[in-house]
Amino acid sequence: MRKNIVAGNWKMNTTVPEGVKLAQEVNEAVAAAGNLKCDVIIGVPFTHLTAVKAVIDINKVGLAAQNCADHTSGAYTGEVAAPMVASTGANYVILGHSERRGYYNETPEILKEKVDLALAAGLKVIFCCGESLEERENGTFKTVIENEISASLFHLDAQAIRKRGNAGDTNAHTIVARYHRRP
Repeated sequence: MRKNIVAGNWKMNTTVPEGVKLAQEVNEAVAAAGNLKCDVIIGVPFTHLTAVKAVIDINKVGLAAQNCADHTSGAYTGEVAAPMVASTGANYVILGHSERRGYYNETPEILKEKVDLALAAGLKVIFCCGESLEERENGTFKTVIENEISASLFHLDAQAIRKRGNAGDTNAHTIVARYHRRP
């Protein structure tokens, strides 16, 4: 049986020292809780990844970047490539978040590339999908969600999405889908 996942996306909040303190508190709470029936993941700003990785038990609290670029290197000021994310010790990346789709016009084609690059870098993907309130109300939400998933993920073969994780981690999947209604 798969475990549920509880993931907290910190978005653009906390300074590095504040984020480290919060991560320590989350780590302590998870450790004190003992054998949880869910996996816990924190999605922190890129600037926090290395510092947060140093204060958590990565076997108890998963660490996610909030995004990665659709390129591996080059003149893309401000972007962070999947191998850069992986080099911090993060084991997840959040892709397709409604805010990224809305504010930065991320298309399924861009997300397909990001998914491929994240998987190639050894990251597990938390793939977000969802509809706007307008799409929900006009009845097109199923088509919208189907299109988001199929255009970005259906090119993957079974090997790319098979279970994989640390030794003994039978609940780790390469892709985790997350539903979230867009604003």
